[in-house]
Amino acid sequence: MKNFPFTNAVFSCRMGGNDKKRQKREGEAISDYILHLPEDEGVLLSGPAAQRLIQCGDGDAALLYIAVLKNRGSGDDEKIRAQLGWDQTRFRRALDVLARQGLVSLPGQSGRSAVPPAPPTPKAEDRRPEYTRADMARALEGQEFAGLTGAVEEKLGKKLTTPDLAILLGLYDQLGLPADVVFLLVGFCAERTVERYGQGRKPTMRQIEKEGYTWARLGLMTQESAAAYIKKYQRSREALPRMMRLLRLGDRAPAPSEEKYLMAWSGMGFTDEAIELAYDKTVVKCKELKWPYMDRILKSWHEKGLHTLAQVQTGDRPARRQGGPAGERQETGEAAREDMARMEKYLRQLRREKEAE
Repeated sequence: MKNFPFTNAVFSCRMGGNDKKRQKREGEAISDYILHLPEDEGVLLSGPAAQRLIQCGDGDAALLYIAVLKNRGSGDDEKIRAQLGWDQTRFRRALDVLARQGLVSLPGQSGRSAVPPAPPTPKAEDRRPEYTRADMARALEGQEFAGLTGAVEEKLGKKLTTPDLAILLGLYDQLGLPADVVFLLVGFCAERTVERYGQGRKPTMRQIEKEGYTWARLGLMTQESAAAYIKKYQRSREALPRMMRLLRLGDRAPAPSEEKYLMAWSGMGFTDEAIELAYDKTVVKCKELKWPYMDRILKSWHEKGLHTLAQVQTGDRPARRQGGPAGERQETGEAAREDMARMEKYLRQLRREKEAE
């Protein structure tokens, strides 16, 4: 993000009306004042949140919510109380009001309890508030959002349209993603689009918005957490060509639906040998690669904590029936031994093919 100098917007206001002569005749007091609004960092209040604060009619709750927004959800109770100059009783009472209104969550009733909850993935019709042009104009008066808008336009190589700007404001305002995290989000989506479709292609703001809701659901609210997520994604992407070869699919790029499966399996932490075993079980059962069937196998192993060939071999054998006939137990054991012998033969063949390459 670019650094922007601190500026103050100055608004001249008059209390009591504009007609000085009429007010003097009627003996009314005239009060002029200058309102200074620091704009080094914008604090935006969404329409739904404002409506809830108005409905609760509690000034302390509204002030606390503004303090939480100002801290971007990163301030703990003690820090926010110090900023407000409140004692514990007053703070807890206002916090309880916000919790009842659904404006903050109280995980464990301790630690960073004033952090607003991460919004769930909304329905298509509920994705964002209906921002008016006036809403967006007010948002652009803040240095942070104005700077973010310029940086995003530069990254995407285009001027944001009014609908684009509404999406960007929704990520920043409604979801509460910090400006630096939004910029990382845009860069991530831009690089992913180039990887999939080639140079010169850019993501749409709709695509960025969809990924933004995923980030919010995962709690990626800091540069550190977002960077860790991007790093993990890149490692999974790097594993795709190798995994395609393991599944006998050659050197072609995976189709989008195939990539979805491969990315999930890579993120689960399976070794190549475990992937090969799941592939073999799938082909033996289905006579060909059936992605959903193989996915069920790997998800089952993942839930059991089995991610290597050795773990699967010792932890995924058929359970013997307690008290069953001896012949039945012997049949089960023979089937398991035959299965393992077949897999060992398959893996030896696979190693020979790799050495031949």
